[in-house]
Amino acid sequence: MKKFTLMAALFAVFACSPATKDPVKPDPTPEPTPEEPTVTVPAFAKGADIGWASEMEAGGRKFVKKDGTSAALLDVLKDCGINAIRLRVWVNPYKGWSGKEDVVAVGKKVTAAGLPLMVDFHYSDFFADPSRQKIPAVWEADAGDMDKMCQHVTDHTTEVLKALKDAGVSVNWVQIGNETRGGMLFPLGQLVYSNKGSEFTGFVKLYNAGYNAAKAVYPKALVMPHIDKAFDASNDAWWFTSFKNQGGKFDMVALSHYPQESWDGNTQLDANTANTRALSNIRSLNSTLKVPIMVSEVGVKTPAGETTAKQVLKAFVDELKQIEGCAGVFYWEPEVDGSWRPEVYTNPTELTRLTGVTQSGWWNAYGQGAFTAGGKPTSVMDVFAD
Repeated sequence: MKKFTLMAALFAVFACSPATKDPVKPDPTPEPTPEEPTVTVPAFAKGADIGWASEMEAGGRKFVKKDGTSAALLDVLKDCGINAIRLRVWVNPYKGWSGKEDVVAVGKKVTAAGLPLMVDFHYSDFFADPSRQKIPAVWEADAGDMDKMCQHVTDHTTEVLKALKDAGVSVNWVQIGNETRGGMLFPLGQLVYSNKGSEFTGFVKLYNAGYNAAKAVYPKALVMPHIDKAFDASNDAWWFTSFKNQGGKFDMVALSHYPQESWDGNTQLDANTANTRALSNIRSLNSTLKVPIMVSEVGVKTPAGETTAKQVLKAFVDELKQIEGCAGVFYWEPEVDGSWRPEVYTNPTELTRLTGVTQSGWWNAYGQGAFTAGGKPTSVMDVFAD
C-alpha cells in the first residue's frame, strides 16, 4: 500500500512538470579579490622605521622640515631623502601602539605618500630580539603545541596583511620575526645549538608558516628572515646557510647594524671596524645566498656627538649604496630626540608583563634618534639626501 502511494505521487509530479527544465541558476558572482596595491620601489631603499610616530603625534609632537616649515612626519622624512618606511607589528601591545589597527592607519598614510612599506612581524606583544622572543599572551596556552603555534603565526600574519591590503596599502617587503638569531616564539622556535644538524627544525616550521601566509596575501612582496650583528661574518654565514639547508624560505635576508655598539664577544668594536666588517659581510652573503641583502635597522649614537654620528653613518651608507646586491637601509626610529619615551617605558609593571622579566624601574629613552626635541631633523639625516 505504501509503495503504491509513493509511485502514484511520483507519477503525478512528473506528469505536471513542464517539458523543458528551468535553466540552472549560476552561482553568485564571487567577491572580487582586492588588487595588490603598488607603489614604485626604489633601486636602493633609504628607509626609516617609524613605529613610535603615531604615539608621538597623539601626544602632541609636531614635526618641521629642515627649513623650519611645519609638515607631517612623512613629508619631513621625504624632504630628507627617505624613500621607504618600515613598521613593526605586535599581537596585543600596550594601548594598541604597533598593533594591527595602528599599523593599518599609518600604512594608509605611507601608501598615500607614495612610499613602499616593510612590515616587520615580531610575533610578540612587545619587542622581540636575540634575548627576548616572548610568546604573545593570547597564544601562551599553546606554548607546547607546534601545530597550534604555526596556526597562530599563519592566522596573525594573514589577518594583519589582509587588513592592510583591504585598506589599499602597498606592502613591498615582509620580515618574518625580528632579530631571530636564536629563533622565535621560545621555546618551540628556539635554536638548540647543542643539537648540531637540527637546530633550525622548530624555527623553520614557524617561520615558514609566516612566509607562506605572507606570500598568499601579497605574492609580489619580498619576504625575509632577520638577524642582528651585520658585522659577524662567520656566524651570519653559518646561520643563513643552515636556515636555507633546513628548509627556510626567503626572497632576501635582513640584518641589523649599530656600528657604535657592536660587540664581538666581550670586545666592543671601533665603529669604523664594525662598518668595514659589516660591508664585507654583506658582499659575501649576497654572493653566497644569491639574494638581495637589506639592512633593515641601522642607528648611530647622536647624543654622544652629532658630528661623529653623521660621519659614522655616512661612511656606512655611502659604501652600502655601491654594493650591487644590497637593496637598502632603514634608520631605526630617527624621529625621536634622545629624551622622548613611549609611555610604556615609564611603567615597570607593564614592562614586567610584556617582557616576562621583573623590571625594577622604568626604561631610558632611545639614544640613537636623529631629530631634535622640536621635531626637526638633525644633520645626521643629511646622509639620506644624496
